[in-house]
Amino acid sequence: MLQQLLHNLHHLNNPAKAKILQGFFKTGPGQYGEGDIFLGIIVPEQRKLAKKYLHLTIEEIQTLLQSNIHEYRLTALFILIQQYKQADPPAKQLIFNFYLHNTKYINNWDLVDLSAPNIIGNYLLGKDHNLLYTLANSSHLWKKRISIVATFTFIRNNQFEDTIKISKILLNDHHDLIHKAVGWMLRELGKKNQSVLEQFLQEYHQAMPRTMLRYAIEKFPEEKRKFYLKK
Repeated sequence: MLQQLLHNLHHLNNPAKAKILQGFFKTGPGQYGEGDIFLGIIVPEQRKLAKKYLHLTIEEIQTLLQSNIHEYRLTALFILIQQYKQADPPAKQLIFNFYLHNTKYINNWDLVDLSAPNIIGNYLLGKDHNLLYTLANSSHLWKKRISIVATFTFIRNNQFEDTIKISKILLNDHHDLIHKAVGWMLRELGKKNQSVLEQFLQEYHQAMPRTMLRYAIEKFPEEKRKFYLKK
């Protein structure tokens, strides 16, 4: 089954699109996506294939995740998400643990953003959230991004405390991809409860990296955006 999936993926190969994606996802020497290889397959096609190959074993998913081909890893995560949704509680825990053991392969922003809320965030709903703080305090770029993006699930369930606390931990992070992720989650929080977001902004907006602040206040009225940006 795995070989058939690989055959289908390569059949969708688009070299022109792949070249664009290699640049977009910063795959050059010293960049955050260094060494990542793209086939140029659009996300909807990968989702479609994932649904077709839902019965891949965890070993086969591991093989896909260990590849340096981006679409292999993203398709593997789409399969894992669907398996998680259909799993009973013990199987959900196994998938959750498997995900955590493979974070070194979940190593680009789209891989994190499309999977962390659906697996890490979902599993931790109603459970202890200490793991997220361990991830947030790590030196690993993608673990830190997982920690904040996983809270998207909490935000959707009107739980804002962890988003705020992790945003504070990551406030002084040096990486633009963390600035964007934190700003994005704060913006989503603001859609649910603007007063909670503004309480955070009143205390921290002057210390926030500019990109983080811009993302956080993106949905504010123009006058209010200018107010925060000027201060």
